[in-house]
Amino acid sequence: MNYITRILGSAAVAALLPFAASADKADDTVRVAFAKDLDNADAYFSSARETTIFQFSIHDRLVERDPETGEWVGVLAESVEWIDDLTLEFKMREGVTFHDGKQVTADDGVFTFNHFSDPATGVAMPNTVDWIENAEKVDEMTFRVNLKAPNPAALDYVASSIPVYPAAYYQEVGQQGFARAPIGTGRYRVASIDPGRGYTLIAYEDYQELGPNRKKAVIKNVEVRSIPDVNTQIADLFSDAIEFMWQVPEDQAQRIEGRGGYTVVQAPTVRFGYISMDASGRTGFEPFTDKRVREAVNHAIDRTAVRDAFFGASSEIINSICSPIQFGCTQDVTTYDYDPEKARELLAEAGYPDGFSVDLYAYRDRQAAEAMAQMLDEVGIKANLTFLQYSAIAEKVLKNEVPMSFMTWGSGSIIDVSASTSKFFDGSDIDDVRNPELTALLEKGDTTIDPAARMESYSAALNLIADEAYWVPLWSYTSNYVMSPELDYTPTADEYVRFYDMSWK
Repeated sequence: MNYITRILGSAAVAALLPFAASADKADDTVRVAFAKDLDNADAYFSSARETTIFQFSIHDRLVERDPETGEWVGVLAESVEWIDDLTLEFKMREGVTFHDGKQVTADDGVFTFNHFSDPATGVAMPNTVDWIENAEKVDEMTFRVNLKAPNPAALDYVASSIPVYPAAYYQEVGQQGFARAPIGTGRYRVASIDPGRGYTLIAYEDYQELGPNRKKAVIKNVEVRSIPDVNTQIADLFSDAIEFMWQVPEDQAQRIEGRGGYTVVQAPTVRFGYISMDASGRTGFEPFTDKRVREAVNHAIDRTAVRDAFFGASSEIINSICSPIQFGCTQDVTTYDYDPEKARELLAEAGYPDGFSVDLYAYRDRQAAEAMAQMLDEVGIKANLTFLQYSAIAEKVLKNEVPMSFMTWGSGSIIDVSASTSKFFDGSDIDDVRNPELTALLEKGDTTIDPAARMESYSAALNLIADEAYWVPLWSYTSNYVMSPELDYTPTADEYVRFYDMSWK
């Protein structure tokens, strides 16, 4: 019986059996509730955070940042080195095996980088691999990745989005076969996948602790349940059917905390919110082409009041269109205090004494969006608030039909401004600003390796954005985690739930 047959067989058995009724550490199993199902077990063909969490449970990262120093350290790779501005060299650890027992070699790295960076492969998030020119083998355990252009954030993409796949196995079973029965080098291997219900992981018994960043999982079994309704999740928590919840709404987290007996953690994330405005007039809507109108919008929003009412004080008010956690995201820029009277004066100066109407699009945080629409209305800007799915808004943006929006951005958890600000103001057809000076500053920061020079470029760009009041920076987002009192876990800002870092108290 080959590996794929064994996995499919166990999944079929699991489908006939209900999940265990209760959760405690007696059977060394942590049971987790996620609102969304695992949409694809092949991580390259999904953009969902839930899939990325699954991915790095069964795959080691090549490298990761040390949480204390911020330095890059090897996990699957023994070492990584910049040979020059266009070449990264990875030396793989000796003795590491995939879950089918076969040793990892440079061939697996070369296959992974070449196959998934090929546009014909059609990965879900092309920006995570489109910087790769190709990969080539140096020796049995060493390979190089050649870049199309200097990309100082390359290792961030490697760490967040590029697991090394087993070349021979993937080519044998194909993409669909791999998605049904994935294998990796990670601390956990797949025990079963039950579409629509969840999946079960078991600690990989042959996982070798090679280096300080390659430690075995502490808890043996992980059972992830797909439970869309948060109230059902809470009921399961209170009945000891699960032990861990993620992305719990603020009001529900407060409810659980008020009950007592559970650990509630509000952790920072890379995600931030903003209000976009069509400053270039690309949608045919003219008011936002006037700097005074954009300044009025900035003065009209009481960001602190909205933050306090709906997100909690641990969410941080931001001054720039990026996450304060990200490299290059200076907050030392021009700011606009809440001043509705000033907003009215600026609108009158710009020729809008009676205000104007504008379509405002949003996809989440309805109460916050409604509160901000009301604040705009109070200074004379009638915001016609329309809620759509994120994908629907993105489609309208491509059609130049979104003059104003309340959106959020998570940067794919890349801790670098090149993954946020640079994506918005790139001079493309969907750029709201289309300022060549701004685009050039960001491009310089994106393609310069020297950190000091990058900081200088990004600082100049972010100051220009703030001085021109192009958009309204709002706040950073936090994520609520709820755990049983027996479970010990410290969340990270990248929002990747690391099951292998969980332990029992």
